[in-house]
Amino acid sequence: MPLGQRLSELPGPLLLTGHTGFKGTWMTFLLEQLNVPVVGYSLPAYNDSLYERAKRIGAIPEVLADICDYGALERFIDLHKPSTIIHMAAQSLVLKSYKYPRETFNVNVMGTVNILDIAFKKDYIKAIIIVTTDKVYRNDNFGRAFVESDPLEGKDPYSASKVGTEAVVAAWQHVAKVSGGPRIVSVRAGNVIGGGDFAENRIVPDIIRGVMAANPVNIRNPNSERPWQHVLDPLAGYIVCLESIIDVQKSDSFNFGPIEPSIRVQDVVTQAEKLYGDRLKTNYENLKGPYILESQALNLDSTLATRYLGWTPVWNQSTAIEKTFLWWKKLIDLNESPIKLCNLDIELFLMNMNGS
Repeated sequence: MPLGQRLSELPGPLLLTGHTGFKGTWMTFLLEQLNVPVVGYSLPAYNDSLYERAKRIGAIPEVLADICDYGALERFIDLHKPSTIIHMAAQSLVLKSYKYPRETFNVNVMGTVNILDIAFKKDYIKAIIIVTTDKVYRNDNFGRAFVESDPLEGKDPYSASKVGTEAVVAAWQHVAKVSGGPRIVSVRAGNVIGGGDFAENRIVPDIIRGVMAANPVNIRNPNSERPWQHVLDPLAGYIVCLESIIDVQKSDSFNFGPIEPSIRVQDVVTQAEKLYGDRLKTNYENLKGPYILESQALNLDSTLATRYLGWTPVWNQSTAIEKTFLWWKKLIDLNESPIKLCNLDIELFLMNMNGS
């Protein structure tokens, strides 16, 4: 069955929370190309976001509101009666979580509680995907790829809040088994890249800001290894997962990550230097504060997603990095439309996914 067809056949739309974020905006573009009806609930986008660059206000039925506002969330769900939910709304920045730990826990944990508590009161909601992160695993920096059954532990407020989110998911999964309710799965991915991400303290947006402003870019932890992947790969995985659990649930959680070993931060910088040349100038920071606590090694094992969902990445890490920097280069140098650039990447991705 083609990607998205099962969702398009359901009576109600897909509710996407966090649709104004980087991943959320790409997801709305992808769902539109797949002809899947989608409605969005999210805070307003940050300045210079992909959502703003692509002029997405009003592109889908939406409300700009806080996931912690239980009443507003329930009214929106009652209005649109979604059949499925992908919950992405989150405070997703590690360094921001040190400054605002209470806000991070409130949004990430209680926001998820709100979604699930409301969903379990609505018999038209059949399946829910809760997006967490690859950083929920207890990480001793041994470099071994994490599997879904590995112990969870968060050291910083962000990852700890996502471990809390996983605990919320597990509790409602138990409720569903005992009393009935929608099927729920948590999905874990990380170091997602792609055109349009302009968030603070992330390596690719930092490089782009440096190129655009002709300022040196501070690079931290160049030898740290991360599972870089183009945003479309995990998003396609989320859709495959959601469609699969409408009828039967095969696992409580799934990893979505690259097949090959993780790539160093330095290698990402090297690929950017090949494309931007002398326009990219770098400094290597003397790390202080929370930066020194970042994991040195992070790898995910996605065998479960391949075995039960038939999912494998379409683009490897090198291709993902190349396509991300090319997206930005076309935007900066050729003044290409962000809408056109996203849709061209999606068209090519879907062709590659289908073996064309």
